[in-house]
Amino acid sequence: MIDLSSRPHPELSPAGFRGWHLHVATSLAEAESLLQIEPFIVGLACFDWNDDAHNEALIHFFQQHHQIAWIAAIWPEQLQDVGLRRMLFENFYDYCSLPLGDNMEHLSIILGHAYGLYHLQHIESRKLESDAPFEMVGASPLMLDIFEQIRKVAKTDAAVLITGESGTGKELIARAIHQRSSRRNHPFIPVNCGALPESLIQSELFGYEKGAFTGASQRRLGRIEAAHQGSLFLDEVGDLAANLQAHLLRFLQEGTIERLGSNQSLEINTRVIAATNIDLETAVKEGRFREDLFYRLSVLNIRVPALRDRGADKELLARFFFNKFASDHKGQLKGFTQEAINAINRHTWPGNVREMINRVRRGMIMSDNHMITPQDLNLETDSLPLTPGENLKTLEEARAEAERTVIEHTLSQCRHNVSKAAKVLDVSRVTLYRMIEKHHLHHHKDSTPH
Repeated sequence: MIDLSSRPHPELSPAGFRGWHLHVATSLAEAESLLQIEPFIVGLACFDWNDDAHNEALIHFFQQHHQIAWIAAIWPEQLQDVGLRRMLFENFYDYCSLPLGDNMEHLSIILGHAYGLYHLQHIESRKLESDAPFEMVGASPLMLDIFEQIRKVAKTDAAVLITGESGTGKELIARAIHQRSSRRNHPFIPVNCGALPESLIQSELFGYEKGAFTGASQRRLGRIEAAHQGSLFLDEVGDLAANLQAHLLRFLQEGTIERLGSNQSLEINTRVIAATNIDLETAVKEGRFREDLFYRLSVLNIRVPALRDRGADKELLARFFFNKFASDHKGQLKGFTQEAINAINRHTWPGNVREMINRVRRGMIMSDNHMITPQDLNLETDSLPLTPGENLKTLEEARAEAERTVIEHTLSQCRHNVSKAAKVLDVSRVTLYRMIEKHHLHHHKDSTPH
């Protein structure tokens, strides 16, 4: 607890914090010393808000130690100051009003929630790092469904068509399917059908013999042949010219290819995973894509959601990429301001995950402070809420959303085995059942053996 208030508040004496290991600092310097000795999870701060120099020192301190879940104990009249409200909004988990009177139990509940949520978030952070080798980060229902589809699709050798807007991560899903399949120890060969000139793509796909055309000084294997025993990923398959669609169809039907300049048929055993950001069914109706090839490619379908539809995944991805790129920056960047997180959640992300990567990189380069702001990300901001009630509502909603996301993701990872999920989350089964009910997640059946 940091106690910098000049006004008496006997209810915050150590005797009122039974069950907590309490350290008290009466200056920012003393607090800094304590933080150097021992890592703290939750902090309670009681302070005056008066002159600019003092206020700036407070802001700097809380920004420096943003990893702690801070709760403020402040006097109601202090909340009339917009600068203080902004500071609470950006740096604090919650606040309570002094004098507490009979509300000490309410403060204890806030402290307990902050402590519990810290552990949930850090469990989730570690799980994201271990479960996301291909940056497949997400805990929204849409992405949990994608992960389940990947697990199912990986067990077969049937062709897969992945659809979705540009930048949604279709190649990452293709790689995830390959890495979870029986072909994982063989090549994954990507081909961007839209990036190769039409004059080159046939030789790139099927290879050629020496002398097949001017400049063919030696035999070269094509991408399909290179993917033998592995997986061939055809990105932007909707851009293939009509003659190449016919060649690809023949390969899918017969499992053989002929190199350019050769009459010899080669048997190739590869799994084809295709992706497109166009509506292939419309392309078929308009005569731009072969119907028979469409059905050959789309034995299995995965539709990748746009980032704007993925709810809390936007914040998860922003923090994931921040941590991923942090080693490239030698400065003192700590993360995002609450305003930046709000802007990230409001933005519609027309460029999807690719845009997220670019904006996070930009923010880390452009930031002049310890925290990335909406301006650093080049995102628009809303005006600051004008009343404390709006701030508190926003904090409560954010806390509930984070808690729900963590529980939902953990249940999915544990295949909805409540006993296992409770152990991962370090709560009792009864507590987890209550949280499942609270967040309306009870439609999943518990797969715990009885």
